[in-house]
Amino acid sequence: MMIAYAERFVHENDTETRQDDGVSGLDLQLQGTLDWSPAATATAAKDFGGFRSAKPLAVVRPSGPDDVARSVRAALRSPSLTVAARGNGHSINGQAMSDGGLVVDMRSTDADHFQVVGGADEYYAVVAGGALWEDVLEWCLRHGLAPRSYTDYLGLTVGGTLSNAGVSGQAFRYGPQTSNVTELEVVTGQGDTLVCSGSDNSELFFAVLGGLGQFGIITKAKILLQPAPDMVRWIRVVYADFVDFTRDAEWLVTRPDGDTFDYIEGFAFVNSDDPVNGWPTVPLGPDQRFDPARLAPGAGSVLYCLELGLHHQGSDPPSSVDAVVGRLLGRLGFVEGLEFRRDVGYAEFLLRVQHAERHAKATGLWDVPHPWLNMFVSGADIAAFDRAVFKGVLKDGIGGPMLVYPMLRSRWDKRTSVVLPESGEIFYLVALLRYTLPYPVGPQADELVSQNREILRTCDDNGFDYKLYLPYYQSQEEWKRHFGKQQWARFVERKARFDPMAVLAPGQKIFSRSSVPGKMASDGGGGL
Repeated sequence: MMIAYAERFVHENDTETRQDDGVSGLDLQLQGTLDWSPAATATAAKDFGGFRSAKPLAVVRPSGPDDVARSVRAALRSPSLTVAARGNGHSINGQAMSDGGLVVDMRSTDADHFQVVGGADEYYAVVAGGALWEDVLEWCLRHGLAPRSYTDYLGLTVGGTLSNAGVSGQAFRYGPQTSNVTELEVVTGQGDTLVCSGSDNSELFFAVLGGLGQFGIITKAKILLQPAPDMVRWIRVVYADFVDFTRDAEWLVTRPDGDTFDYIEGFAFVNSDDPVNGWPTVPLGPDQRFDPARLAPGAGSVLYCLELGLHHQGSDPPSSVDAVVGRLLGRLGFVEGLEFRRDVGYAEFLLRVQHAERHAKATGLWDVPHPWLNMFVSGADIAAFDRAVFKGVLKDGIGGPMLVYPMLRSRWDKRTSVVLPESGEIFYLVALLRYTLPYPVGPQADELVSQNREILRTCDDNGFDYKLYLPYYQSQEEWKRHFGKQQWARFVERKARFDPMAVLAPGQKIFSRSSVPGKMASDGGGGL
């Protein structure tokens, strides 16, 4: 498997020179707006990854689901027009772009679409697909409630994360965000607006969850909630040995509910004083210091950190929180003396990545290319992966976090479109999240792209059981290999049912637009 990160789309200079796809000058009868301006199309031609550019014909700012449906139906009347839903533009490889097509700005639909439903012991939030998770959190907290499963960064839209999976330190218990939604409103590739759930229109429901935008655009979602805690005991403990690190992490994620931490993640870091890759990245506050003298003389070049969170109420006696933490930590084999703790508010904990975001924007790191790599690696191969990748290819760090933590297959619904490693109950998220200064201060972007390719070659050469998370490929064979024979057949069947003319999500490069109803043509980029 290979990701061709560095290849750029070749696109037209401006919308005036594009072929007329039957939409220019056409009144789509939108309640919202259709923006042809160079500023709007230039913004929609970029994403967080910074490696790709594909300028759309126009940007749709819908007032609601009806406008989304009108946009899709307009594309269906055209011989080649496509539609891409764009949330907050945080994709890495142009997945939310539509070269010469329509980009639907889903953020314009997020206002006034919040509602709490249910009662007794079950509560849900009904929110717009274009709502940011950070806004959903803030709104739910006003009601003393909160979603059960998150992503680490909450500046993402609900529809965007549900179209992939949505994982963070709560996924070991509750599963990904796709396992915590009970109903969706979806505009399909045929321009139909349908409500679906596990019991009604269930094939569409499970297709869309993790479906990479291929089957429909999520316009509303009904999300499971739970009572929100006031506080989080935030803890980091350090390991010199990867076997100890994974043993303890797996023990914690397989404990019964209520007898472990509420949040469990982990990361690898460099055994040095490098402020970006090393010891200074571990302490939780300026008053804390990493003491390398605590490490054994034989500690290697790469170390590991378990990051843990325990929910509690502000009214809970500190001694009771200490007792739970002490009992759990007492079973772990981390390096004595390399333990860091803080008590923070629940919202502050969940929004902790905002501090990194503000720093990145202030220093210009937000706007440089981000050749991130996200993978799911089987628990059976994670030790060998550590030796070959963390201690080999990445022994000097990556200029950003190297996340590695376990999750449980049984918390994921196999009916969704998400693809996991083929074997075992336990698999690991590996996320390489570079925030590197631009060349000449930092490495050239092409070097980082080459490093990603080397990692994937290493995995393939060693026969590791892995899948890309937030996948991106440019050939049909690569996509087939990603899904595997059975899941690829199901994916194709769902595409033919819900988006038979391949109008949706062209930026994924899975299927190509067809003007023949009920069929999908191939242009060598992944069509049938």
